[in-house]
Amino acid sequence: MFVSQRSRPIVRLVAWVSGLALAGGGAVAAHGIHQRWWPVSMTMTPTTATIMTPTTATTKASFASSAENPGAGAAKAVKPQVLSLSPQARKNLGLVAKPARLQSFWRSVLIPGEVADRPGFSDRGVTSPAVGVVSRIHAFPGDTVRAGQRLFTLRVFSEYLQNTQSELFRATRETELTQEQIQRLSDVAKSGAIAEAKIIELRNHLRRQSALMQACRQDLLTRGLSPEQIERVTQGEFVSTIEVTAPPAMESTSDGSSDAPTAPRGTAAATAAATAAATAATALEVEALAVELGQQVQAGQLLAKLSNHQALFVVGHAFKQEAAFLERAAAERRPITVEFAEDNDTDWPELDQVLEIRHLSNAIDPMSRTFDVFIPLANQSRGYTKDGESFLVWRFRPGQRARLHVPVEQYQDIFVLPAAAVVREGPEAFVFRQNGDLFDRRPVQIVHEDRRVAVIANDGSVTPGMYLAQSAAASLNRVLKAQQAGGEQPGLHVHADGSVHAAH
Repeated sequence: MFVSQRSRPIVRLVAWVSGLALAGGGAVAAHGIHQRWWPVSMTMTPTTATIMTPTTATTKASFASSAENPGAGAAKAVKPQVLSLSPQARKNLGLVAKPARLQSFWRSVLIPGEVADRPGFSDRGVTSPAVGVVSRIHAFPGDTVRAGQRLFTLRVFSEYLQNTQSELFRATRETELTQEQIQRLSDVAKSGAIAEAKIIELRNHLRRQSALMQACRQDLLTRGLSPEQIERVTQGEFVSTIEVTAPPAMESTSDGSSDAPTAPRGTAAATAAATAAATAATALEVEALAVELGQQVQAGQLLAKLSNHQALFVVGHAFKQEAAFLERAAAERRPITVEFAEDNDTDWPELDQVLEIRHLSNAIDPMSRTFDVFIPLANQSRGYTKDGESFLVWRFRPGQRARLHVPVEQYQDIFVLPAAAVVREGPEAFVFRQNGDLFDRRPVQIVHEDRRVAVIANDGSVTPGMYLAQSAAASLNRVLKAQQAGGEQPGLHVHADGSVHAAH
């Protein structure tokens, strides 16, 4: 076909555009074929030669071996969860195994608290019985005193006390004179020399003087004078100084129950506990002095503060939403577990006392928004002697922090282990069963756990009588992983059913 010289550029342009269109159409078609057939080719099994990598060859050999020997395949499929520890390693970890047993357990809530003095029983104030000057101090802070022991000597400046002594002495002399006069006039009155009314008047006067003497004696007793001092006053020896002594000890608590721990009667422990309790009950410690030597004091002024920490309170601080179960725990007399901070129970006898809630506070603290829970606590004490003086040391002290575990829900037929006996890996939890020198890791279901214990469900993973490690579960788990990573396996073999046993 003839093409003119002028039309040649146009023909070349048309040919170029047509070629470009054909090329684009071919690319689109190739892409569509690729999208349609590529997923199918990826899922098809090659029917011709297959490239065998070492891993593929090993896997095929393993499956072939499993098909020929099912037992061997099962043994290779199981990943042993067993580790071996030497006796020295178990001692280094402090590892102890105990048989598991089914039991009941109370789930508890934790309430912070502290030890506090029991009002009316722990602290006692000593006051001045009259106006005077402190002339001598016999006991100082830290000293242990008994009931009736001297604390202060006061030089009396009380005009009232001096007048009372004068009235007692005057009434005593008047009584003696009246009695002598009645004896002289009795015979004369019988003869009719004097009227009988005179004798009756003298006897009435004698009764008035006796009443006055009794009132003066009682007043002087309340002012701190002893019966011996009062007897000397009747003889004309007026008292110018007063001895202020320690008050008597409290006999029992306000609710009529004894706070002292009890032991079976007739045993040596009961006798020792009773003796220690009686000694501690009568002991008072001088906590603080409120006056100085030579200071003038008024009647009723505080001289010293004494303390006896045998009867205490454990005071818990709970929020209002916890009031319901605390009320049930108090009404049902549920025993409360108390953890005392900074308390070494190995240095003291076992606290043989059931701790129960006595009462709940009906007021909420405006700052902390909590209310108080009160639990009576019988303290333990021991004494020592130094330089001829006795001192008393108490186990629990006011201000000591405590944690109250109040039971709220009960579980039945479960296993209770220490918290250190369980280790977690994500959602999984494991315990370790001891079998001779081997420790087998077993998965378990945790029903409840806190900082002290872990409650394990009775789902067959643990059976009664199975010896379980009671601590160091995290350390055992690290040792197991290290042995698996290093290719070390303890002397054991795996059976076809998946159970692991020591080699024999």
